[in-house]
Amino acid sequence: MDKLTIQRVPLQPTTVRQKLSTKPALPPKQSFLQQLHIATDKQELKVSKHASERLAERNIQITDQEWQRVSDKVFEARKKGVKDSLVLMEQAALIVSAKNATVITAMDRMEAKDQLFTNIDGTILLN
Repeated sequence: MDKLTIQRVPLQPTTVRQKLSTKPALPPKQSFLQQLHIATDKQELKVSKHASERLAERNIQITDQEWQRVSDKVFEARKKGVKDSLVLMEQAALIVSAKNATVITAMDRMEAKDQLFTNIDGTILLN
């Protein structure tokens, strides 16, 4: 039978091991504030299923440019503390949760003419 020889190898100091590391350098971590700005800059409104159905059944057409204006104003209102808003446009009235960035419901302006809107804390007028 062959003899097996075991030799002890002394451990290297930790400073030497760190220098031998082949890991690629990671970029510096972003601060919480930077992450928060990135998260809040994504200004895109969601349209709830209910609102989507109302837009379709009432044949309300809103262009991409108009959606962008609504979105910009809703996020501006949210920064000022508005949670739920009424957005009055030339052809439609929208109830929007600024807090959740979601269009809750929609109606045309003629239908909105004789309505009472409750539980809103801001109004956005767009022409």
